[in-house]
Parts: sequence; C-alpha cells; structure tokens
Amino acid sequence: MRERAVVAGGAGFLGSHLCERLLTDGYEVICLDDLSTGRPQNVAHLSSFGPFSLVRQDITQPFTIDGDVHAVLHFASPASPVDYLRLPLNTLRSGSVGTLHTLELAREKGARYLLASTSEVYGDPLVHPQHEGYWGNVNPIGPRSVYDEAKRFAEASVMAYHRTYGLDTAIVRIFNTYGPRMRAHDGRAIPTFIRQALDDEPITVTGSGTQTRSVCYVSDLVEGVVRLLDSGCAGPVNLGNPQEMTVLEIAELVRRICGSSAPITYVPRPEDDPEQRRPDISLAAELLGWAPEVSVEEGLKETVAWFSEQHTPASA
Repeated sequence: MRERAVVAGGAGFLGSHLCERLLTDGYEVICLDDLSTGRPQNVAHLSSFGPFSLVRQDITQPFTIDGDVHAVLHFASPASPVDYLRLPLNTLRSGSVGTLHTLELAREKGARYLLASTSEVYGDPLVHPQHEGYWGNVNPIGPRSVYDEAKRFAEASVMAYHRTYGLDTAIVRIFNTYGPRMRAHDGRAIPTFIRQALDDEPITVTGSGTQTRSVCYVSDLVEGVVRLLDSGCAGPVNLGNPQEMTVLEIAELVRRICGSSAPITYVPRPEDDPEQRRPDISLAAELLGWAPEVSVEEGLKETVAWFSEQHTPASA
C-alpha cells in the first residue's frame, strides 16, 4: 500500500519537483497550494507518475485531510524577493500560521514533518561558510525580514512541537536553488539573467557583482530533501552547492551558455542583500551521505534549454 505525502506549496518551483520525485518513489501525493506563486502547469503532468491530486488551499486557513498521512512537507511560502516584498503579510502568515496548521496535521496523523527553511535565516552572515550552529545576522525590521523572520519563527515552531509532543520533525535549510519551472519574472538572479540573455537585453547585475552565491541544481536539492525525509535526522541540515561564485561570474556564465552578446549593466543592490553565501554541507555528508553532483555549468545548460522552450521573445 502506498504511503501518502502532503506537500504544502507543491505547485511551486521546488515543490513541483519534490512532488514528482515522491511519486516516482511510490508515494501518493496530495499537493496543497493557493497558487499565489505556484502554477498549475508545474504539476499538470504529475498524474502520469502516480496518484496525485492538486488541492487549492491556503494553509493559513484551517483545513483537513481525510485518511492516513505519513509525511507532511511544508514548502509553502513566497520565496523570491519580488514575491515576498509584494506579499509581505502572506509571507509572514505562511511561515507562522501555515507552519502551525501543517504541524497540527502531522501531529494528528502521526506523520513525519519536514520544514523547508532557508539560508536566509543566516542573514548577511558574519561566519563563512555558514554552518548549522551559526545563529545568523538578520535585520528583524528590514524589508526582507518578512521572509527571514517567518522562516526563523517556523524553525522555532517545529522544534517546539518536536520537544513538546515528540513529533518526528526535520528542518532543511535550503541555499540558492535553480532549474526548470522557475518563473522568468520571479526576480531571482538566474531566471532574470536567462530571460535577459535570451532577449539580448542588458543583463542587470546588482551592485558591483562581487557579492557571492552558491547555486544548487534542483535535482540535487530534491535528492537531499528526500534523504532527509527518509532519515531519522531532525536537523537543521544545510543543503546547497558549496561552489561559491560571484553574481557577476554567474551572469557571465549564463550569457555564454545562451550565446548572447548582451551587455552587462549594473543596478543598485536591494537593502540587506547578503554579501556572501556558501553552505557548509559537512553535516549533510555525514548524516545523509549527500553532496551535489550536477556542476553549475551542466545545471545552467539544462535550465537554459527549458527556458528556451518556454521563451517568447520580448519583441513578439
């Protein structure tokens, strides 16, 4: 008999890839999504992989799931600056009320619970690379705080349920992830660079471009999440690619892969934009036997190919 997994935010970029993988692994998957940033087309093909249902549900509102549930995975939140600055209160509610509702579901069903947290809990870090024992350097009243603090509250809630009720929980801290099904206008660096390069528009790098990111291809990230789900580990566990690159290097690589001659231009950096990002993944290696396998160039080629298939020229 198939185990059942509930994936909140399953129609989003990461959530849809996770739903697909869980179906491939033999789960029945119930995807909850209010479609504020997720898209039905991300999951339209998933019924061919196994028993899958998309339920339009805002998890900040009360909801129930009939029958057994073996795993609850909370991936529901606006995740790009464009989205969480446009939907600040939704973002706060997703991380607070939404987390409590999904925790209650897991408690009711006796299910394992996995929270998708973020490297943003480290803020603009004073420790490099970032390890799970670092408490972070977050501005609690800045514009990005609606996302950063929502995730920090979510982590605290998960640990409170774990300690108070003995709930079987896990926390994954996700570093910058990219791949097919990202939205071209979601504001994150890689889809923005790809869209601009395909249209031969100026590629906009924020600040000087010397700030660093460590970008992980989506299949590697999902592999790590599934390993954490299947383990007895509570976490938090960092998942990301420790290959650190400047934002300018990423832009130049995207431009080369796209075969574009578009110029690179510089625009102001957003407030509280982190200066550096690189995960220490030694804990994931030790506990999960996990490390990313897809090179940045290989992953970007796959991502560019997908964007090219979806692409409508700006002049069209």
